[in-house]
Amino acid sequence: MNKAELVEKVASQTGLTKKTCRETIDVVTSTITESLARGEKVTLVGFGTFKVRKRKARQGRNPQTGKEIQIPAKEVPKFEPGKNLKEAVA
Repeated sequence: MNKAELVEKVASQTGLTKKTCRETIDVVTSTITESLARGEKVTLVGFGTFKVRKRKARQGRNPQTGKEIQIPAKEVPKFEPGKNLKEAVA
């Protein structure tokens, strides 16, 4: 499912306009993004938790040359599914 399909589904289930649903989805995703950028975690009970994870520096290899390179440490977003989401998928 892509964003347009999500907007369509939400609009059909809520009776709201597609424009309103698209704007709402945009605000939700940008709010989650801004929170993660500040290092905060976002928990949606029953769905899951978005958080920032620190990835350690490590050795890698350039696939074109085979030369070893140092990959720097960085922070990456991570999603941990909640119990209800895990049960729905299983």
